[in-house]
Amino acid sequence: MPNIATDADLPSSGSGPFGAAFGDASGDASGDASSAVDGVDTTDVGVSVRSLTKSFDGARVLDGVDLRVAPGTLVSLLGPSGCGKTTLLRLLAGLERPDGGTVSVDGRVLAGPGTFVPPERRRISLVFQDWALFPHLSVADNVGYGLGRGSDRSGRIDQALAMVGLTGLGDRMPGTLSGGQQQRVALARAVAPEPAILLLDEPFSNLDTSLRAQVRSEVHELLVELGITTVVVTHDQDEAFVLGDQVAVMQAGRIVQQDTPAGLYANPASPWVATFVGDANLVDGTVGDAAGSTTADTAIGVIPLRGVPVNRAGGVARVLVRPEECHLVEGGDARVELVEYYGHDTVYVVGLSGGGRIRVRETSAPRAGRGDAVSVVFTGGPTLAYASTDDPA
Repeated sequence: MPNIATDADLPSSGSGPFGAAFGDASGDASGDASSAVDGVDTTDVGVSVRSLTKSFDGARVLDGVDLRVAPGTLVSLLGPSGCGKTTLLRLLAGLERPDGGTVSVDGRVLAGPGTFVPPERRRISLVFQDWALFPHLSVADNVGYGLGRGSDRSGRIDQALAMVGLTGLGDRMPGTLSGGQQQRVALARAVAPEPAILLLDEPFSNLDTSLRAQVRSEVHELLVELGITTVVVTHDQDEAFVLGDQVAVMQAGRIVQQDTPAGLYANPASPWVATFVGDANLVDGTVGDAAGSTTADTAIGVIPLRGVPVNRAGGVARVLVRPEECHLVEGGDARVELVEYYGHDTVYVVGLSGGGRIRVRETSAPRAGRGDAVSVVFTGGPTLAYASTDDPA
């Protein structure tokens, strides 16, 4: 089913983006979500996932996932392919049953020990990666697919199309629309039933690069305006940071860190997270003290630390150095190996005299070329360091 949404089982968040016409409907009590499961505290509002597990054919896909989505916020679920992002989304929507753990919305358990609310009773809408539009139905009929046959159905469809900038295109067939327009139809269908939760699975991956940023910005603006609690799955760090009020990073079936984009970038929990959420250098250094502050002596000089993973001076650490925290100086024993010009900035890949490479990002046109002798100077503030035994990046 292309989107899963009904007016039953979850408390209303108010009149919502479509006005009071979208009131609650009562549902059969046999599918009602309970307010507590085996002593689990479910008083949280928003989405709460706790200790969620799921296996397929004996292979563990989700391994104790914990996730929190505050009401009205957008959380980006970021991770590499195969880490379990889409499986988690399907469990939230009710398309799969968890093996263990709980899923609750506004304190009401939708899935847990002895409880499973079917997808059509969750008031959760899901936009699939391929949009899943019905090619034989008009745009209007696609948008109205999850709605009832009430007298206000036509009005809801028109409002949803107006929201996504497709007024007047209700009679068109999906195959006559551009990729960006088809994506908007899928989004209109998802929001038309006024869901409590909106789930988006790689919603922009099928768009051309030139169109992706434009549509992403338009969708972001719409979601902020509507105030619908939203989870977006993506493997693109830029997309996750642009869209998310918070970003939850998944690795091997677990959420290893959840924070604001700025907090995640500045304080990654591990070397793997540091390199996954952005360009990062991990430079070996020897921990010491300078003027009463903890520092690391590295191949690019002494770097101040604010996170020290060893308890004694002389310990070896891996120091987090972002490329934008470095600056090139003409002359020295390092060599420029590559120059990558992006228009708004330039990245240099520099080979260090003692071995290894470091990436340097400057907001200027290229001012050094391949083979030039340079020095790399650290210009950032106190940074994090990880024990040399921490997980490899």
